[in-house]
Amino acid sequence: MPFTDDPNASSRKTDHINLAFQSQITQATLDERFFYEPLLAAHPKRGSLKPFQFLGKTMKTPLWVSSMTGGTVMANTINHNLAKVCKEFGMGMGLGSCRQLLRSDEYLKDFDVRNLIGEHLPLYANLGIAQLEQLLDNNETYLIDNLLDKLRADGLIIHINPLQEWLQPEGDRFKYPPIETIMRLMDIVEYPIIVKEVGQGFGYHSLKTLLQLPIEALDFAANGGTNFAKLELLRSDTTKQHIFEPVAHVGHSAAEMVHLTNTIIEELGTKVRCKQVIISGGIKTFLDGYYLTEKLNTSAVYGQASSFLKHAMDDYDTLYHYVDAQVQGLELANAFLKVR
Repeated sequence: MPFTDDPNASSRKTDHINLAFQSQITQATLDERFFYEPLLAAHPKRGSLKPFQFLGKTMKTPLWVSSMTGGTVMANTINHNLAKVCKEFGMGMGLGSCRQLLRSDEYLKDFDVRNLIGEHLPLYANLGIAQLEQLLDNNETYLIDNLLDKLRADGLIIHINPLQEWLQPEGDRFKYPPIETIMRLMDIVEYPIIVKEVGQGFGYHSLKTLLQLPIEALDFAANGGTNFAKLELLRSDTTKQHIFEPVAHVGHSAAEMVHLTNTIIEELGTKVRCKQVIISGGIKTFLDGYYLTEKLNTSAVYGQASSFLKHAMDDYDTLYHYVDAQVQGLELANAFLKVR
């Protein structure tokens, strides 16, 4: 269209004048994680992200819905909205703790989302290490099999949460190191297993141990997002809050864990058996996710929890438009940004 035929030219130029001073970016606020390359690509078409294999299934968007909730008034709406949006954009989903479903189907409807997400995308159930200890000691691991069957889940997420349990007023106490419980379970089951933390992340030695196990994936659940140790501390009495408050600040960021994982992968070489990672914890924007997945030297997607949760509590359209904007951002990043 010739410039003189542009019906919006005058109003656009007026906007430019009025907004010019509000639109200035200082050097101190530049995002220095990327080279911006405006010359080498056209604007991306919608749907330009390439499908890829992750957890044995084909995903279209490198986004993982990190474990959410169940057994509450809003849980049904939240989980069902999330499953629908996963199908729409080709994303994977981890359910919140499924402990309530081990011996009862009262809340099954809150978690039963396989028909919504479809068979072609990954869907994982979730149990804590404390529950696994008890099930193993009582020879009741068949309850996990039943859980996966009724949810039609592809496998099990095991969440490791010693600080959360310690600070939780009604928390469990681990009898064994979590690695022993994980290996005991892996010795007797065949379904895929993902291991995650709950907001503190993993240090060097824990990462090195997990990367040598034949688990399906590792989920960082790093510090920077919802910190369940701090959450439980806020539920405690004021004396305990005062004494243990510094513990909530212990942990590892997702960026640090990417660096640690790359270092360990290089050190271990062919001893690495876990080759898929969900980078989660403090991932606020699509640029964070794009940067970290590009920096990690193994197959990776990035996970979000609180951002999805916030939008999933409203009507489905609110969640759809939020995720659609995230996907558009990833398409834009792939076209014009190169990680430094």
